[in-house]
Amino acid sequence: MFDFLFKRSASKPSEPQPVVAVPAAAAQAASRRAEQVAAAQALAGDEAAAVALILGGDYADARLIAAEHVRSQGALEQVHQAMRNTDRRVAKLMQGRLDLIRHEQAEQQKARNAIDHAQRLLRDAQLSPNQVAELDRQWLVIKAAPALADEFSAARAALGQRLEAQVSLQRAAIDALAELRQLPGAALAADQAAAALERIAAAHAARAAAADYASLPKHLHGDFADAMAQAQSAVVALTQHQAAFDARQAALADWQAQDAAGLNLDELKRAWQALPRLPANELAAGLQQQFDALAASVPAPQQPLREERPVVKAAREARPAAPAKDADQHFLAALDGMEAALQQGLLQQASEHDKVLRDSKSGRLTPAQSERLAHVRAEFKRLADWARWGGNVSREELVKAAEDMPAQELAMAEQAKKVGSLRERWKSLDTLSGHAPKSLWERFDAACSLAYAPAALHFKQLADERHANAAKAQELIAETQALAAAQSDDWKQIAAAGQRLRLSWSRLGTIDRKEKKRLDGEFGLALDALAAPLAEQRQIETARREQLIVEVGLLKPMERNTVDMLRALQDKWQELAKALPLERRAEQALWQRFRAACDEVFAKRKETAHAADHERREHLHAKEAVCAGLETAVIPDGGDDKSRAAAIAAVLRGARDAWQHAGPVPRASEQKIEQRYHAAVATVQAQADAIAQRAGAAQANALRDKLRLCQALENAVAAEEGGPDGAEWDARWQALPPLEAPFERGLQARFGAARQALDGGRAAYAAVLESQRATLLEEVLRLEIVAGVDSGAGFARERLKMQVEVLQSSLKSGQKPMTQASQLLQLCAIPALADERTANRIEVLLRRIGGAAAGDGK
Repeated sequence: MFDFLFKRSASKPSEPQPVVAVPAAAAQAASRRAEQVAAAQALAGDEAAAVALILGGDYADARLIAAEHVRSQGALEQVHQAMRNTDRRVAKLMQGRLDLIRHEQAEQQKARNAIDHAQRLLRDAQLSPNQVAELDRQWLVIKAAPALADEFSAARAALGQRLEAQVSLQRAAIDALAELRQLPGAALAADQAAAALERIAAAHAARAAAADYASLPKHLHGDFADAMAQAQSAVVALTQHQAAFDARQAALADWQAQDAAGLNLDELKRAWQALPRLPANELAAGLQQQFDALAASVPAPQQPLREERPVVKAAREARPAAPAKDADQHFLAALDGMEAALQQGLLQQASEHDKVLRDSKSGRLTPAQSERLAHVRAEFKRLADWARWGGNVSREELVKAAEDMPAQELAMAEQAKKVGSLRERWKSLDTLSGHAPKSLWERFDAACSLAYAPAALHFKQLADERHANAAKAQELIAETQALAAAQSDDWKQIAAAGQRLRLSWSRLGTIDRKEKKRLDGEFGLALDALAAPLAEQRQIETARREQLIVEVGLLKPMERNTVDMLRALQDKWQELAKALPLERRAEQALWQRFRAACDEVFAKRKETAHAADHERREHLHAKEAVCAGLETAVIPDGGDDKSRAAAIAAVLRGARDAWQHAGPVPRASEQKIEQRYHAAVATVQAQADAIAQRAGAAQANALRDKLRLCQALENAVAAEEGGPDGAEWDARWQALPPLEAPFERGLQARFGAARQALDGGRAAYAAVLESQRATLLEEVLRLEIVAGVDSGAGFARERLKMQVEVLQSSLKSGQKPMTQASQLLQLCAIPALADERTANRIEVLLRRIGGAAAGDGK
């Protein structure tokens, strides 16, 4: 770093260095830039040429134009890698297009996965609606290409057709089962029943040959087989006992055709018992139910009343009758509740009512009550069968979902959550649809256990890791406490140990939340105890390094022993750094300051020894270019004064920045170039001053007009009669141009108060205006003193007194006095009546300081 001090300076060239032609180089650079921009605009979609131009171009504008033609992923990645640290705009454009391409690719992959899933579902032997619904939910969040969308739509339509076919097949099987169960009690002839049974069997054989036959619930196959066996036995029995069946059916038809009031119940029962008997089957039960209903409709014969014996009557009257009556009412209430629950589909409530009916003892039931109870229990059995069937269908879906879960490769947390959800749904089905078959439950439990096994193992590993991390943390705390208790003076070792312990603590990994807070607190306390003496020693070392920086700054670069003293300070710095390194950030900051101070000393020596003249000549050329730019600067006449003032300010600011950026020039040319620069700046500034003067005059005139309008409105309020109305005053105010914000707010408030008084409360506001007249005169006199405006001979005494008061108040308060603009703003905001002389004095003040104050916006 300091080797250059011991080398001899190279001899100066005998010939002067050639002066660089700045305007020619600028023209050449502008020409090259125009060529590259034109080449970029003429690419016409040629991606290869665009990439070559971006990688080899020198100008950001041309690169940005060429970047619009880069579209392929490979070219985008190549340009982004090359421009990442060179051209931020091009790199950002490439990154955006790459992100869009990758997003589209991800969406296409999701769409392809969804289509593959749909194809797998089509090939699956058992298809459930839940799987198709899940597929639809996945597709809703995917933005796929039209081709993939059409492919998915075709697969989804095939799935929908298959679901419809399954629903139709299942509905046909259920209808066939219901028809089969009703066949024994349909009161058909033997040949009709046989034909119906053959038709149902043929239809079932056709369904069994269908492709979706495996999708039917398993219990439906067993129910259908049982119902088929019962129907076949009933048809066989019907064939064997057709004559007895016909006789009983004919007798029932004859009795049902007669009037029930003309029938005798005893005769009916004897006639029914005398008919040929049927075997105990559903046909016989159906005929018996019809006979029981007929018997219930026949009125019972009235028996002649016999007078009871006194003893029997007394015993009967002594028996309590309320419990039986209460039991009957309780039974009927339970029966009504069961019917209502069945009508609403509340199977659980119906089951509770049925339990009450079975536990109740209501005595012998009437035929109507028996028929009603049988009908209600039959309906309850039907709904329970349906609920059990629906529950088993849902359980089959849950089993299939649990069996398919290991192949889905879900995240462990999501997999565990899904298994828990499946088990909760199984429990809810147990309460709604009854208990599941044991084989189905064992299959579901095994599938859930298999699906949850990887998650359980994963969670166990995580728990073991957390416990191991907690043990490591406890070891680090013990080590830190031991180091803190040792109280060593080897500060370097203590600093290294503290850094190592912090790093080890940050790399511990996850710990149980209930342990993490406690361990963090213990480690923090132990580390504070270890670092407290080290922090005090580092403060001392920081002060020593600060002192070294101050000593380097006090060195005089051109003295003979400066280099030796600087080397000694550097050696001392190295000794301190080896003895005790500070924190990395503080050490780096102090070293940067120390090095900057050393570099500054060497730079000054090098500047004065080697390159002073050459740099001064370059600075002179740069300042001459700045002067030439100011001398040739032309501000267009078009546009308003504000835009022209902004353009002039930009020119002056750019020239000032360029001038300040340039260093010192040769002393022989310093005065001349300074005079030239100031003259050029004065020329441009004159234009800005003229524009500012015009703007200030305009603002002063606007301020004067608005102040006159406020005074006129206040005089109209004080006159209390006549004058323009409020709308005309508002129109006159709106017609005036706006002022700078402070003056506009002050005069707007004054005008608004007078305008409000004009609509109501003139007398009160006129009194306020009159009371403010003395304050207004006092403020006018004070502002005249500050602005140096003559107040006239009539105010000489008051002016002298006011000057003394202003001086005394400023000396007592010690605060900075208000500016003329602030005092003028305060004066304009005072609502008070003013005579002609006072108004003229205010206008003199406005001409003196109003334009500058309004232009400055103060």
